Amino acid sequence: MPDSGKGKGVYCSFCARGLDQVDRLIPGPDVYICDECVELCYDLVHQEDKRGRSSFTLKKIPAPTEIKTELDQYVIGQEHAKKVLAVSVYNHYKRIKALDEGASEDVELEKSNILLLGPTGCGKTL
Repeated sequence: MPDSGKGKGVYCSFCARGLDQVDRLIPGPDVYICDECVELCYDLVHQEDKRGRSSFTLKKIPAPTEIKTELDQYVIGQEHAKKVLAVSVYNHYKRIKALDEGASEDVELEKSNILLLGPTGCGKTL
C-alpha cells in the first residue's frame, strides 16, 4: 500500500490534483483519492439512492390473452406453451407492480421459472 499521501509526486488518481491542491489524499492499493473526489462520489451515490430503483411504469398490465396474441406474432404453434407463458408473464407483472406499490411483507408471492424443452428447430426461442 502506498504511503499516507505525504510523499513527492503523489496525486489523486481521479482528478490528478496533487497533495498541495487538496486537504487530504487517501491511499489505496497503488492509487490515491482526494477528499474532494470522495465527497463528489458520495453525493453521486446518495443521489442515486434517493431516486431508488426504477418504478414500474406499465400503467395497465396486459391480460394473458393480450400477451398470447403478441406471442402469436413470433411463435408458430406451441399453443399450450404460449398460454402457460402468457399467464406466467402476467403474474410476473403483477408481482413487480405489487412490490413497487409496497405490498405487505406478510403476503408471500410465489415465483416459478419457465423452462422450454424440445429438439432443435421446434420453436423454443421466444
